[in-house]
Amino acid sequence: MRLLAASSCLALIAATAHADPLPSWNDTDTKASIIEFVETVTDPDSDSFVPVQDRIATFDNDGCLWSEQPAYFQALYAIDVLKEKAAEDPSILSSDILTAAAEGDMDTVMAGGVEGLLEVINVSHANTTVDAFQADAYDWLTTATHPATGLPYAEMVYQPMLELLGYLRDEGFTTYIVSGGGIDFIRAYADEAYGIPPWQVVGTEGNTSYEVVDGVPQLSKEGGISFVDDKEGKPVGIIRHIGQRPIFSAGNSDGDFAMLEYTTSGEGARFGMLVHHTDAEREFAYDRDSHVGQLNRGLDEGPERGWTIVDMAQDWGKVFPSD
Repeated sequence: MRLLAASSCLALIAATAHADPLPSWNDTDTKASIIEFVETVTDPDSDSFVPVQDRIATFDNDGCLWSEQPAYFQALYAIDVLKEKAAEDPSILSSDILTAAAEGDMDTVMAGGVEGLLEVINVSHANTTVDAFQADAYDWLTTATHPATGLPYAEMVYQPMLELLGYLRDEGFTTYIVSGGGIDFIRAYADEAYGIPPWQVVGTEGNTSYEVVDGVPQLSKEGGISFVDDKEGKPVGIIRHIGQRPIFSAGNSDGDFAMLEYTTSGEGARFGMLVHHTDAEREFAYDRDSHVGQLNRGLDEGPERGWTIVDMAQDWGKVFPSD
């Protein structure tokens, strides 16, 4: 199954960009500020002109490019895989968190915080090849459905953000994902969903090994985490994978604060953006007290730092491509 909805939207965006580069964005100050920035840094006569090679834009994934409630989609995938593995070998459920996950007790899993989620992901993602893992993740994303919307997870991308990605690329930007999610998981769908190829994905990395099995070279996921691309890890991941400071960064939570801080502290024109989930009717409303995507410092300090806060309910004319 292909990601038809997202792919069709990307084609439509390319065809209509000349008329309005952001048609699903309402005509608010937020939309105007994005367009003004892009026009300024791409105008050769502007004092803020930025050469194409320096037009780097980074985006968080969960809660920024697609939904993240009631839990990160990768965590929901990991729980489904864990259940399958536990049915074959119950001994892998070696902790209360793992037992709760296998039983579908999301409250206990989420109460374990990031450490609990990483434990589930570590056990569920180990002992498979990278190719097999990505194929399985792709299949799950395009067939499993979200408990609230009934949509396949792969179709819960944000239409306004698809348009923004397309607009930036049309104007000479290179767009990257910089996410706390697993790099192999995101690479399974990023190109088809967002038009972002695997080599432009930065994410949390697990231990991976190379070996030749029965004459066939392969990369295997061994379990364990070698790098966490979240919070202060995001600027580190940017330098590791991209090698230069972005001029545009977008996120939605305090996990993205360091990335936006790093981006907007550079010289010249810079743009920092946070998606604020204010739309309980069309998606979800959450910020300060949420178990995922918590947004406190960004709301408190973002405006004074010059960052744009996107009010989903006010700034977006539609949320998902199917709306």
